Amino acid sequence: MSLLPIFLKLEGRQCLLVGAGTVALDKIGSLLKTGVRLRVIAPEAKSEVRQLAMEGKLEWIQRPFNPSDLDGNYLVIAATDSPQVNAAVYQGAVERGILCNSVDDIPNCDFFFGSVLSRGDLQIAISTAGESPAVAQRLRREIDAQLPQDLGPWLANLGELRRKVLAIHPRGEERKALLHQLAQRQVCDSESCPTRRLALAPLDKPAADTGGRVWLVGAGPGDPDLLTVKALRLIQSAHVVLHDDLVPHAILDLARGAEIVNVGKRCGVKSITQDEINALMIEHARNGRRVVRLKSGDPLIFGRAAEEMGTLTEAGVDFEVVPGITAAFAAAAAIPCSLTDRNSASNVTFSTGHHAQSHNESRLPRQEDATRVVYMPGRDLRMLAAEWLADGLPPDFPCAVVSHAAQPEQAVFHTTLGELGDCPPAVAPSLLLAGWAVRDAASARTHEQESLEATA
Repeated sequence: MSLLPIFLKLEGRQCLLVGAGTVALDKIGSLLKTGVRLRVIAPEAKSEVRQLAMEGKLEWIQRPFNPSDLDGNYLVIAATDSPQVNAAVYQGAVERGILCNSVDDIPNCDFFFGSVLSRGDLQIAISTAGESPAVAQRLRREIDAQLPQDLGPWLANLGELRRKVLAIHPRGEERKALLHQLAQRQVCDSESCPTRRLALAPLDKPAADTGGRVWLVGAGPGDPDLLTVKALRLIQSAHVVLHDDLVPHAILDLARGAEIVNVGKRCGVKSITQDEINALMIEHARNGRRVVRLKSGDPLIFGRAAEEMGTLTEAGVDFEVVPGITAAFAAAAAIPCSLTDRNSASNVTFSTGHHAQSHNESRLPRQEDATRVVYMPGRDLRMLAAEWLADGLPPDFPCAVVSHAAQPEQAVFHTTLGELGDCPPAVAPSLLLAGWAVRDAASARTHEQESLEATA
């Protein structure tokens, strides 16, 4: 079922509620908040409904429903304990072209009441199309716990400021960029508030004053649920997203209306040079645009962030780094194992496949009590295995190759250093974990599985 989520203006409009029991009372509370002119038809009514009628907040007509009661209403709600009456209300509403909700009766509904979370003028309504109101209520509570309590007053101040911006600044990219920037800032009541001064200043300012900025954002291992809250907010409000090739569509789809540019490379084949990436970031930022440079994993782990930060600093472009969950942690969780198990791994080393196989100073020292993490190890691991064996690591040194960590197609292959060269080619992106902590985790999982099978 595909529903159109809309918010209706009901103030001053005539609406009908058939029923005045417990279920009807719950709907009355939601309806009266909108300023609707509410008429209630029911032979009997709960005391709370009678009191509201006495106070003039609604009109109660004490008699059974008649189809003519539907005439002249904008919306109708059927909330009696009689399925026959509710069905008659719905049928009469359909004949008159009036939208109707029959409480807890999905076939006799044109619309559904959502589970609503409010912060002043901010409203978040959650609907399950009537399938499970309890789920909608649970999600509302979870969202409520995450939202600041002062969003209502902040939104009111922001709305006032937005109207001023629309009145004094001409339409265009500069004004759009300014409005997006204001939506990220605190607004105070003082006329000397920096945000208010920014909103009312001329738009012919440098990029740093008109919203132009770059964020180096970690996209994590690829699961949208593993994005940080800040990363999600920036992706959704960006004008331009310059992303690595490994960032999946599930995350890119979160960018609403942004220009999406793939600036990554796969298997060593570049679609764009690093200098060209740097030039794109600077150009867009100087044009007042919010630029998200989206990197898989964490920007500061093998992501060439140093070059980009240096270039942005030299160009005078404001930037910020937003960390993400690096692939090593996602791969460890996939096994699962602790990278720093106190019984078998006192430290962790991170390297790329190229460095792990080199014969220069970056070659890893022999450390059997370290967990080794190798990013981009390559498809053929024979050379790396030979180098580590030559370093003196034992053939039974535990290894695990993890592909697409934390994604639906995640795969884990356990082996040892002596057999690492014979393991099947891993599908990129992949990562190699090696160390006694990997063995301990695998042994624990095997023991747990055997115990479950023995008790089955």
